[in-house]
Amino acid sequence: MIWEGKEVLVTGAGGFIGSHLAGYLAAGGARVRAFVHYNSRNDWGNLRFLTPAELERVTVIMGNVEDSGSVDEAVSGCECVFHLAALIGIPYSYTAPRSYVATNVIGTINVLDAVRRHDVPRMVHTSTSEAYGTALYIPIDEEHPLQGQSPYSATKIGADKLAESYFRSFGVPVATIRPFNTYGPRQSARAVIPTIISQLVSGSDVVELGALDPERDLTFVEDTARGFVAVSSTDRALGETVNVGNGRAISIGDLAQKIVDQVNPDATIVSKDARVRPDKSEVMRLVCANAKAKKLLGWTPQVSLDEGLARTIEFVRTHQELYRPEEYTI
Repeated sequence: MIWEGKEVLVTGAGGFIGSHLAGYLAAGGARVRAFVHYNSRNDWGNLRFLTPAELERVTVIMGNVEDSGSVDEAVSGCECVFHLAALIGIPYSYTAPRSYVATNVIGTINVLDAVRRHDVPRMVHTSTSEAYGTALYIPIDEEHPLQGQSPYSATKIGADKLAESYFRSFGVPVATIRPFNTYGPRQSARAVIPTIISQLVSGSDVVELGALDPERDLTFVEDTARGFVAVSSTDRALGETVNVGNGRAISIGDLAQKIVDQVNPDATIVSKDARVRPDKSEVMRLVCANAKAKKLLGWTPQVSLDEGLARTIEFVRTHQELYRPEEYTI
């Protein structure tokens, strides 16, 4: 798709992936409406890391996806809507499950309704590999059963099914992207990689984590952003769910050791009970089957894990003020 001059909306644009996607689209010539959760500080979140040239093509809209009116106004006149706004922290979903329903389910239906009402030509809805739960087989393709192993994943499954139903029932031109674990610069400490790095660069000789056995399929954020654009650019993705991931997994323990080796080889890694998920909620293994993305989108990951980790370490090292490594962020 040629983005020059196109009006696009990115919900959740102040977040980790959303800010990278907004910058990628702006760099490609799009006029980006960046929908950011309203706050009294007028805080744009991670959009502050965009280049001046990218920001020239970005209009920040403060709002809340739970409010249908603000969503409707933001969607009107757009040629493509990328819906990323969500509550994503799994541990916090144990504490506040109803807030996840409000944002992830009601927020999604508000976006779908607005896209339908304004006849937007394309919408990309964001799912998560957590929707699969612990793998019943490896690698996980798009036909794998969905398993709600946390309130977070349950609400994302609900949102995915709403997107599917709006395509089937009303012909809403929506495609669903299901990223596996994305990492990179700007990610918060509620994710494992910044948690490890921030503890190490603060000078600690001990890295505190939860379970070390779970395996994750890691994709660098720039590759994920390219996946969003690829999904939006082909009619063959409409009504479909497409996995985006590397197709290789690494255990949390081995990942931590890889980062330790780069930052402080003398550090030790310990598992703390307070950081461990409930037994039946922990997702033990996620490995992406990405053949559909390759076939439908022509998408393949470009950034190696070693390169991606090096770039992420550099970001955390130079932005230590964003992290509180002495605290457990949920």
